[in-house]
Amino acid sequence: MRLSNLVLLSSFAFLQNTSAFPTSLRSVGASNLVRKAYSSASHLNGAAELYFADEIVKTSDNGQKSVVIAGATGYIGRAVVEESVKRGYNTYALVRSIEKIESEEGQRLYGDSFVGANLIKMDVTDPEALSDFMASVNVPIDTIVSCLASPVGTKKEAYAIDYQATLNCLNAGRDDRVNARHFILLSAFCCRNPLLQLQQAKLKFEAELANQDDMTWSVVRPTAFFKSVSGQLEGIQQGNPYVLFGDGAVTQCNPIAECELAEYMLNCMTDETKCNKIMNIGGPDEPLTNKMLGEMMFKATGLEPRFAYAPTFIFDIIIRGFDDLAKVTKSEFMEDAAEYARIGKYYAVEDMLTTDPDEKYGKITMQDHYNKIAQQGQDPFTPIRATALIGKAVEAVPVIGALGIPATYIATHPEGVISQQSLQMALSSLFSS
Repeated sequence: MRLSNLVLLSSFAFLQNTSAFPTSLRSVGASNLVRKAYSSASHLNGAAELYFADEIVKTSDNGQKSVVIAGATGYIGRAVVEESVKRGYNTYALVRSIEKIESEEGQRLYGDSFVGANLIKMDVTDPEALSDFMASVNVPIDTIVSCLASPVGTKKEAYAIDYQATLNCLNAGRDDRVNARHFILLSAFCCRNPLLQLQQAKLKFEAELANQDDMTWSVVRPTAFFKSVSGQLEGIQQGNPYVLFGDGAVTQCNPIAECELAEYMLNCMTDETKCNKIMNIGGPDEPLTNKMLGEMMFKATGLEPRFAYAPTFIFDIIIRGFDDLAKVTKSEFMEDAAEYARIGKYYAVEDMLTTDPDEKYGKITMQDHYNKIAQQGQDPFTPIRATALIGKAVEAVPVIGALGIPATYIATHPEGVISQQSLQMALSSLFSS
């Protein structure tokens, strides 16, 4: 199968909304103080046990504090909003479009994630609007939580969002009219080996955060999210093999559940041992290889394991092709395409693993998660990995490296094969972590 066909077939919607909106405020529903079970017994296979998150007591003191969450519509941002509401804080969720959240599509995507929270329509790239909003909050702002992240990780977007927009949130909290106490940053474990633009942008902000003394701070670097290693589920349910890069044991990881990551992050508000520190955090699992993740998926679905192997050098071929084209054409688009490929390679060869017991948190395992989504379906925000299509190609064409040649053709003739926007979306899906 030509890579051009792979790209065409794998161009799933990459959820993003770049519109800017003025500020407005709305409260969604009433506070739901009952913590829900992560899953019910009827949705679990095998030996997985019913798990309830630790009970959080809502106190009157919490009601005297406001928490502002930037990036609230993201995968982790939504979980942080829910956790903040459960703890009884006055919760303000910064979003780009209230109308989208309240629409029929928004209900499908977000469910009741914002029940009990105040929705703020906000352009986080507007520092003045951020400061004015925070200064207008009646109940003093105790903590600002940034879950902001560039949706695709290119240099321009990474520095605009992971650095500058996040810095705007910090500076708004430092405003003399606001004087917020604490800042919590959702960063990334991969920043320890910063080869990518998105990592370098995050590190630049981390330095700004650590070098100021107006607010205390906590930087949380999770290993990986459950959604990041769940995208092949639908593929194997449809009969595709699980795709492994290398021998399937190139990397190891211990992802963390979104609800438990949200718990850990908000614990930073009251745990002095987490103050002014950078913390790596992963889930409770022992080191999991990519092949082990595939075996867990097959166990959850009850299907016979079937694997396809792709060499990691496919990324090098694609990276080299786009890099060469970027030099010749001086095209920012080609530079971005090469960066997408570098992101893909990074997560195919780098461990996302914590082994220190102090850097592991939670009770929900990957098997619990796979059992759940095999029965209930994926979170709408889970990227559907194009690796399932690569698996079919591997079975049909053993010399998978040859697929790099059509990639160069697509890059040089995007208007004749696929639109630039569609190619960008496809590459985002193909190389999504």
